[in-house]
Amino acid sequence: MKLLEFVNLEVVESVKNKDLLTWLDYTSMEVKQLLELATNLKKLAKNNVHPPLLAGKTVGLIFEKHSTRTRISFEVGINQLGGHAMYMHARDLQIGRGEPISDTGKVLSGYMDGIMIRAHSHKMVEELAEAASIPVINGLTDLFHPCQALADVLTIHEVKGYLAGLKLAYVGDGNNVAHSLVIACAHLGIDVSIATPKGFEIDSTILNKAQKLAASNGSSILATNNPIESVSGADVIYTDVWTSMGQEEETAARLDAFKEYQINEDLVKHAKTDYLFLHCLPAHREEEVATSIIDGPHSVVFEQAENRLHAQKAILASILS
Repeated sequence: MKLLEFVNLEVVESVKNKDLLTWLDYTSMEVKQLLELATNLKKLAKNNVHPPLLAGKTVGLIFEKHSTRTRISFEVGINQLGGHAMYMHARDLQIGRGEPISDTGKVLSGYMDGIMIRAHSHKMVEELAEAASIPVINGLTDLFHPCQALADVLTIHEVKGYLAGLKLAYVGDGNNVAHSLVIACAHLGIDVSIATPKGFEIDSTILNKAQKLAASNGSSILATNNPIESVSGADVIYTDVWTSMGQEEETAARLDAFKEYQINEDLVKHAKTDYLFLHCLPAHREEEVATSIIDGPHSVVFEQAENRLHAQKAILASILS
């Protein structure tokens, strides 16, 4: 369906009114179409064209965790698409005083057109989506970070010009970012080699599902404990913080466990000479990544951060318009 003739945009019809909790619930074609829409919306934005695809829509933004990129990119994106974003911190809602999330979902469904939630527990977000009659978008949970992953592959495609057949090395914690990243790459035919310390591997069930999905798209996902093996021949190197929000008590133990997994000049010598460096931010320089790498010529972390805006606009426009 053409939304506006003058911009020649098409939403992804099959995801209209669909929750986005994980990319495992989407087809590879839908992910590719959302990526294409994000690319087109970004081109329009660079020419100061913002089609009002969410005109008259109100989207609630619920946060249990602190946020820079997620909050700002969603608020700006919704506003650019002509909608209204309503920020709500969990402590200011009744869920902060014990109201069931299912009740909150039912109440908000009578007021709004969609909900984005950044939460501690993925189970909580699943309960919200089950109860709400409006679409729910996962802005981050302990298991998944799907919006980040779409921005990641958008960034890689912009710079490399293609995706299928590339090798991406993820080095660090097998966390929510890693989970969504391997699934998105599996949809798009990107080979992934993920290196984590023993005891910090990605969830085995998610890994198995991603490996099957990758095989269906002609790619592979390898899990290893060897960062050199992971990075060897890589087109893209990706890392994240070693201690995520809520894990602060584990900081000392994690610093010790991850000390051989820093992205530094010695490690990147094993990658291709034109490798890209990605990090979802915020970054801890001289912990998971050397300053010379994240601030160096191979780094595209700030382009990646900007692309959260454009990727999420594609998601919002397709699900809510």
